[in-house]
Amino acid sequence: MKRNHTTVILLTCAALITGCATTRPQDQGADLVDPYERINRKSYTFTDVVDRKIVAPIADVYIDYAPLPLQRSIGNFYTNLAYPNVILNAFLQGKVRQGFQDTLRFVVNSTIGGVGLFDMASPMGLPQHDEDFGQTLGVWGVDANTYLFIPLLGPSSNRDAPGIPFSVFTNGLFYIGTFVIGAPVTVPLGILGIIDTRARLSGPMRIRDEAAVEPYLFVRDAYLQQRKHLIYDGHPPPQSYDDSPENEPAIPSLR
Repeated sequence: MKRNHTTVILLTCAALITGCATTRPQDQGADLVDPYERINRKSYTFTDVVDRKIVAPIADVYIDYAPLPLQRSIGNFYTNLAYPNVILNAFLQGKVRQGFQDTLRFVVNSTIGGVGLFDMASPMGLPQHDEDFGQTLGVWGVDANTYLFIPLLGPSSNRDAPGIPFSVFTNGLFYIGTFVIGAPVTVPLGILGIIDTRARLSGPMRIRDEAAVEPYLFVRDAYLQQRKHLIYDGHPPPQSYDDSPENEPAIPSLR
């Protein structure tokens, strides 16, 4: 697998499950929000098979044998590598103060935090935020009118898909692999990142399997709700909850 493909999967597989929702008896509004449902379902099925047959078993071994402190440090490392994406999009959304705080957080964790292995910034009052280009487009007024399920990458939309390459080129791992140590090191790092991300999603995945009558609808509605939740920083206006699945009340992330 090419290095950039590995990075894309690493950066976006976390979107596979971002919350939980109750499946509606009737898939109301599906033709509007999910006009490509037939293709999306095939992509979902393919991705789910790959996950169950390959990624999930490896992640289970990782969970069973990697000590929790090690798992936490590995997760911190990959979160920190991707954090420039958060910083840049904070500024693009006009959150200037948050952007400077996030920049300081990145500097602190990249230095005294041991290249991100330890979260030294949070105890210093520099909380972790979650911003991306899809949220930026939402803040700029772009609506998510079309749901997409991208094979291996997971849920997306016409608004969020452009953020995939954006997140790749703002990830430190891309530049480390391109200009510093190259593929022999960064490809294994990317694979480890995929495994670690899947391990951190094991709880939400289990909830999906146990609670969802129709997993595809469960994932779709959860994704659209959570994206709305993130765009409004957890405080969407009441009028944004009308009609479509994206406009239903958001729920907190399970991450």
